[in-house]
Amino acid sequence: GRRGHLGHQSPRGRLAVRVKGHQRGTLKTDPSEADDDIPLGERKTVTDFCYLLDKSKQLFNGLRDLPQYGHKQWQSYFGRTFDVYTKLWKFQQQHRQVLDTRYGLKRWQIGEVASKIGQLYYHYYLRTSETSYLNEAFSFYSAIRQRSYYYQVNKEDRPELVVKKLRYYARYIVVCLLLNKMDLVKVLVKELSEEIEDYTQRFNTEDQLEWNLVLQEVAAFIEADPAVVLNDTNSVVVTSHRMQEGSVPPLEQGMVVGQLVLADALIVGNCNNQVKFSELTIDMFRMLQALEREPVNLATQTSKQGPLEPSEKPAKRENPHKYLLYKPTFSQLFTFLSASFKELPANSVLLVYLSATGVFPAGHSDYEVGPYDFGGVLTNTNRDVVNGETVQKRNQAQKEMHCLHPGDLFPFTRKPLFVIVDSSNSSAYKNFSNLFGQPLVCLLSPTVYPKSVQGESCLLTAPDLWTED
Repeated sequence: GRRGHLGHQSPRGRLAVRVKGHQRGTLKTDPSEADDDIPLGERKTVTDFCYLLDKSKQLFNGLRDLPQYGHKQWQSYFGRTFDVYTKLWKFQQQHRQVLDTRYGLKRWQIGEVASKIGQLYYHYYLRTSETSYLNEAFSFYSAIRQRSYYYQVNKEDRPELVVKKLRYYARYIVVCLLLNKMDLVKVLVKELSEEIEDYTQRFNTEDQLEWNLVLQEVAAFIEADPAVVLNDTNSVVVTSHRMQEGSVPPLEQGMVVGQLVLADALIVGNCNNQVKFSELTIDMFRMLQALEREPVNLATQTSKQGPLEPSEKPAKRENPHKYLLYKPTFSQLFTFLSASFKELPANSVLLVYLSATGVFPAGHSDYEVGPYDFGGVLTNTNRDVVNGETVQKRNQAQKEMHCLHPGDLFPFTRKPLFVIVDSSNSSAYKNFSNLFGQPLVCLLSPTVYPKSVQGESCLLTAPDLWTED
């Protein structure tokens, strides 16, 4: 079948999809060779390649303008984008010699096309939650490194090309983290560190601190999940938060399959000073995997003989659809909640996971018994403006507006709802009202940690520490 649809704008930020203008679109000719001596077939090859290249850039740039919510609006556009990149990739494979001599095609340009295809697969994974697409992204990113497509970049006096290479490494690391390839992550981080050091020594750029921050973030991210499991032979076992084949516990006697299905999930990360990488906090990273099945086949195309090819659409894995929201404003969070609620199929459940700093009321009286009287969890005013564990209101008679109060979720209880609150003020949700008689579950984290786990950050709690309302 047709490979069609790929895409979702990922956590928005430094590593989000970007395309910068491709250079040249003209014939490369020998000074001693008259233009008329160039065969028409070779001219057409270069013209067709330039058309595909320009078209792919145009479509890729348009991905950022697609709506970030809703299941249907983006699919046809993404399908066209992927089809053009597939044609472009195959075209450069079939006409490499002509493009080398007549167009001056460089290996870093081939690497950039492969990197864009990897990004398409990754963003399609984010849109669909189908983990098989992570393998496809990994396949293309691995090929870039194995075939040294970006190797010559360091020999050119063009800092923007080196930045392309650095961004490729950062995206590759994200995919490897999501596939739990921690040994490879450590190798890639070492290589990225060397590339950044070379880059900052050769070019006096303003983004040196930003790239050093990338290294610090990924190092902290790796350190935040240090658990090592050994088997009977003392070999390291790679653990995964994903559901594996055969690991699902059997249903209890009398339970019926398929009465309710988890269809959509909002995963919100807004804890102050929490470990993150690429706008993915450690809490979000763990929770998104907990809502996925393990990919069927971790063998990648890079182990196969022959040219790297975009594969056919992997089999659907039936994972819940997810939105990943890093430090959203109330408006953004409410918009995504509304979109999920609107498109939730019949007999389906919406899961809302809130990992966020607690917002407490400035004062308390005996008359405060409503769903807006106990605070809630933090939403953003502007990025990184709010610091500290609590947010104080300007006027004690008013409620904090940059906060998701329990009452803000009440309209969405018209459909089955599963709420998980991981916050220092999770207790604000303990009297969550079920107004419409639909299935409703609230899991609340502890507000005070036992001494045995004190000092741990958000979501480093054991399962038996959670409460259910």
